[in-house]
Amino acid sequence: MSLRDSIVRAFLREKPPPAGEYQALAEAATAVLSGEPAAIRPVDARDLPGGIVRLDPDLPTIIVPDLHARTGFFLSLMESPLPGGATVSNALAAGELQMLCLGDGFHAESRAIDRWRSAYDEFIDGYTDSPAMDREMAESMGLMEMVMLSKLAFPDRFHFLKGNHENVLNEEGNGNHAFRKFVLEGEMVATYLSRFYGEAFMERYAAFERNLPLFAIGSRFLASHAEPERPYSESELVNARLDPDVVLGLTWTDNGAAEPGSVFALLSRFLPDLERPRYFTGHRTISGLYRERSGGYHLQIHNPGKYVVAWAMPDRDIEPDLDIGEIRDISGRVAAGR
Repeated sequence: MSLRDSIVRAFLREKPPPAGEYQALAEAATAVLSGEPAAIRPVDARDLPGGIVRLDPDLPTIIVPDLHARTGFFLSLMESPLPGGATVSNALAAGELQMLCLGDGFHAESRAIDRWRSAYDEFIDGYTDSPAMDREMAESMGLMEMVMLSKLAFPDRFHFLKGNHENVLNEEGNGNHAFRKFVLEGEMVATYLSRFYGEAFMERYAAFERNLPLFAIGSRFLASHAEPERPYSESELVNARLDPDVVLGLTWTDNGAAEPGSVFALLSRFLPDLERPRYFTGHRTISGLYRERSGGYHLQIHNPGKYVVAWAMPDRDIEPDLDIGEIRDISGRVAAGR
């Protein structure tokens, strides 16, 4: 089955995927992550791929904010046409561009608030009947299925950073916080997976999450899921997966909670020769296409109501009004053609 067909299948699936098939996919994706070359993922103190991912400096980059179970967003992005007629997926396959996702695959946000409330009643009842949670898990797991399939297809050109929602165990500690927003989303997901998929499955999937990078270096930008809590050294970032405080500081930092000057200090450290480098994050929602922080050096791009992406070209500075925009939603057309 082609990558496109596999992504469409995940999009159209109305129930959560089979446990064995999904576990095998997670294990394969974990193997790719744990074997990434040092040129892309400098090794940490354990001689394993570290917390930094170094992007190809010669390729254009599509930067994708929080996905939050939006399978239609990912499908539409991969099918988006580029100048010349190729799609994003075609260009990835041809080695003509790379993609960086800023994390947060699980948990639909406000668009699914009524579904979450229904799912909470199912959770209280022990999931004896769970149509609302089944649909939520079909979307959350389907989105991450698309992500893992893309990592397998384009291992050196597709990258997904760990966000604060990459915490399938809903653990408190190790750089994570247990999650709740509208109801008890983190606990509800963990309980659902434990009941219907089993503890062994959850550990395998958690291993995938733990192997994700946390910080990206492009030719003209840096990125992490959340605003960096402080200006970490290169050694701290490489060894981030060994330091819960660094993991927490790259995935959970709220607006206004970072040490002043952290973004600019990191840009100066890693991209010292550029006049106008940028730092991209998602994490906190915005109402438009982007929000400028830190004197315009920091660009937040997570709008849960729009399919927003940013382009970073290797040969010129990023211009937000030109390079950040909304892609067309074609998911309805795909669904109608089923």
